[in-house]
Amino acid sequence: MTLSRGQSHVVGVVLLLGVTVISISAITASVGVLVDRQVASADATRVADGMDAFDPRETTGVRRDRLTFADGTLRPADRQLRILDGEVIRSVDADALVFTSGDQRVAFVAGAITRGPPGEAWLHAEPTVTAPTNESVLVVGVPTIGSPDAVSGSGGVTATVERNASHERSLIGNGSYAVAIETATPGPLARHFSEQGAAVERRDLDGDGVESVVATFEGRRRTYLVVHDLDVEVT
Repeated sequence: MTLSRGQSHVVGVVLLLGVTVISISAITASVGVLVDRQVASADATRVADGMDAFDPRETTGVRRDRLTFADGTLRPADRQLRILDGEVIRSVDADALVFTSGDQRVAFVAGAITRGPPGEAWLHAEPTVTAPTNESVLVVGVPTIGSPDAVSGSGGVTATVERNASHERSLIGNGSYAVAIETATPGPLARHFSEQGAAVERRDLDGDGVESVVATFEGRRRTYLVVHDLDVEVT
């Protein structure tokens, strides 16, 4: 079948309109994805900044803070902090409070706050482990979260995080000890401890598929374990 010049013109216009519609749809979808990512990134920033208030060294008794986000989930995760002297001599159920929204992730564990998914995370706040370079002291602070309820939603969520903090210090001993923090994002903690002069390795100490960052500090140190029981409730 042979098309006349007029018919060819009409077909060309129809095809052009079709391509234009597809292009506009693609642009609209791309803009939507970009906006969603920007919203998720802003949520992660607000949550990370809000978690700064969780520093257990500055809190005793009851305190309430709010974490706000447009979309996402705030949930606990099973995590342990361990002290090793060749083998595990103390283990604390530190647990973590984790926020996720799309490809954004924020986690509070052992005093540290990490941002970003596994393999791409960075350190927002340092863990509460102190090993002064010129002193023979190691203080291992470990906030414990407990098992708060998970909170999720879309269209705007305000989560109230209540903590009833108490603190207990115990002497581990005088020796060369390693601290192991279990985390889904080991990279930032490994870099942090390496910069602090510790020998660092990664090991799955309990076979659950989640690695621990194991940091061994040079020399014999008088080592203290300070457990900050936060008893977190999320509503």
